[in-house]
Amino acid sequence: MTSILKVEGLAKTFKKPFTGKKVEAVRGVSFEVNEREIFGFIGPNGAGKTTTIKMLTGLIAPTRGKASIFGIPAPSPDAMGRVGFLPENPYVYAYLTPREFVTLCARLNGVGGAGLDARVVKVLERTGVAYAMDRAVGTMSKGMLQRVGLAAALVHEPELLILDEPMSGLDPVGRKEVRDLIVEERKAGRTVFFSTHILSDVEVLCDRVCILKKGEVVVSGSLRDLLGDQGARFEVTLSEMSESLRGQLEAAGLVLREIGKAVGFDVEGNEKLNDVLTRAIASGAQVHGVIPKRETLEDIFVRRAI
Repeated sequence: MTSILKVEGLAKTFKKPFTGKKVEAVRGVSFEVNEREIFGFIGPNGAGKTTTIKMLTGLIAPTRGKASIFGIPAPSPDAMGRVGFLPENPYVYAYLTPREFVTLCARLNGVGGAGLDARVVKVLERTGVAYAMDRAVGTMSKGMLQRVGLAAALVHEPELLILDEPMSGLDPVGRKEVRDLIVEERKAGRTVFFSTHILSDVEVLCDRVCILKKGEVVVSGSLRDLLGDQGARFEVTLSEMSESLRGQLEAAGLVLREIGKAVGFDVEGNEKLNDVLTRAIASGAQVHGVIPKRETLEDIFVRRAI
C-alpha cells in the first residue's frame, strides 16, 4: 500500500509562561496513513491529538521528529495544496457569508474560473448549509459553522482530508450526514484522517486507528485485528443451578445476574468457558445459552487509554 501520511517520532514540548516549566504534549508519536483508507486518531482530552494535527499542518513547529505528506516533508506548500483541513474550532470572519468564505478558500487553493461559483454551491449543498449560503456567518450556530468549515476543506477536491473533530456541535442527523460524506470521499479515491471522541463513529467508519495516551501511541492497527478473537468473552445463561455451583462461580470472581429463573454471567477466554461448562453440566445445571461477545473499540479505549 502507498503511504500518504507518515509520522516518525513527532514530539512537542511547550514552556509554561512565567515559570518556564516544560510540558511534553506529544512524545515521539509514529504512525502511517495509507492511500484510500479512513484512519481514526483518538484519545482522551489532553492526549495530544490536536497538537499533533497542528504540527502536521504547520500551525506549530515540532520539537523533534518528522512527517511527510505524499512523500513530501510536511508541512510544505506543495503538500498542503493537496490537503483539505478542518480545524477543531473553525474560525470564519463573522461578516462573511458561507458562499463568500468558501469562495475565498477555493481561490486561496488555486481554484478559479467560470465554474467556481457552481462548485461552491455544490459543496455547500453536500455539507447541508446551502439554504443559508448568503446569511452572515456571525448569526449561525456552532453546528452550522462546522458545516461551513467542512465545505471549505472540500471545495478544492483534496486528495487527503485532515479533520479535527468533524462531528463537533452536530446533532444526530448532522453526524450521520458527515459520516456518509466521509464514506463518499473514500469511494471517490480520497484518504481521510480524522480525530474524534465519538468511538462509535470510528468503529463504523475506520479501517485503522491510532490511540494516544499522554502524548504517546498506546494502540495502533487495523480494527479487524484489534476487534478480532483476542480475549474472547462469552455470555453464559444457566438454570437449575445448585448452591454448590453458585458458590464455585462466585469464588472464581464471576458476577452472577438473576434473569427470571435463570442466571447469567460473563466469562473471559475459551479455557475458562470450558471449565465453567464442565462444572455446570457435571452438577446437573441446564445450559440455556453461550453467546460470544465481541470486544468493542470502547472496551479497548477504556482499558488502554484511560
